[in-house]
Amino acid sequence: MTTSKIVGTEAGDARITWHEAEQARLVLAVSHGAGGGIEARDLQALAAVLPEHRVTVALVEQPWRVAGKKVAPAPRTLDVGWRGVWPALAAPGLPVVSGGRSAGARVACRTATELGAAAVLALGFPLHPPGRPEKSRAEELLGTGVPTLVVQGGRDPFGKPAEFPAGDYRLVEVPGADHGFAVPKRADIEPDQVVAIITDAVVGWTAALG
Repeated sequence: MTTSKIVGTEAGDARITWHEAEQARLVLAVSHGAGGGIEARDLQALAAVLPEHRVTVALVEQPWRVAGKKVAPAPRTLDVGWRGVWPALAAPGLPVVSGGRSAGARVACRTATELGAAAVLALGFPLHPPGRPEKSRAEELLGTGVPTLVVQGGRDPFGKPAEFPAGDYRLVEVPGADHGFAVPKRADIEPDQVVAIITDAVVGWTAALG
């Protein structure tokens, strides 16, 4: 069952689209990046697949997207929006996995401990701005304080898997994929295989969470 709900936050109205699982044991809350919304193929795939594994998926649209703006606000404002929707995400009384893609992944990492997240899912974590490896955001990833899964494209200009520091997290590489998990037309991997790598990784990881 899919339902949608507007949730007021100090940053404006956010929207949660629930993809509910029968006898759910976890909620996976996932937000979008700064350049797109919840229509992203990987997010929609998670919403389609995870409920079959007793994981309810909540796709969260930040207030700036709900308001129809094209440019994301500063990270601090994104955090405010995420904090504002958290009570609604926790309302079912289940452990909540805090997740996001790109900028949304950073939000999930920064706020995990304070919000009491059970774990963090980071899709395309932007380890640094393209071409600026000295501007590392590794501290955000390493500071989640909870079990963390990173799913990263093999040719992501915001941080290739080999650039990630050692730490207490799991990293799954999507071969040949860029920051949006797109692959070249002549790649050895098809788009459907990319989606399968992502969903399989998240299914297996969430199963191990309990």
